[in-house]
Amino acid sequence: MTALFEHSPWVEARADALPSSGDRHADLMAVMHAATPDEQLALIRAHPELAGKAAIDRTLTDASAAEQASAGLDRLTPEEFARFHDLNTAYRGRFGFPFIICVRLTDKAGILAAMETRLSHDRDTEIATALAQIGEIVRLRLKDREVQQ
Repeated sequence: MTALFEHSPWVEARADALPSSGDRHADLMAVMHAATPDEQLALIRAHPELAGKAAIDRTLTDASAAEQASAGLDRLTPEEFARFHDLNTAYRGRFGFPFIICVRLTDKAGILAAMETRLSHDRDTEIATALAQIGEIVRLRLKDREVQQ
């Protein structure tokens, strides 16, 4: 079964320990938003960089690999790869965590544009944006689970 949260099973475990509202996504998002700032940063940092080292050395989770492939990130030209590398480096240097976007809702050009735009944001805005994007990733992964069952 696909993990909903990258290397962060604690979110699902905490949601499972609470009474269900009947909306799994809402329950998971409530746990994510109720987490401490350090836990939220750990959750964000558990995500791989887009078209980064994990994609090259094949240590991405199956879900991340499929999602990145859906946006064409497994088929970058050398120039595109260099651009992603430069933006990933700049983003991580500015914010201290990887750039997160729900790649299934965009494409390479959209991702690059978002990376460039979001580099001008402040850290609090980017933390909130990263958590919102994780919410979108989880929403789509939940839909995938429903289809598989």
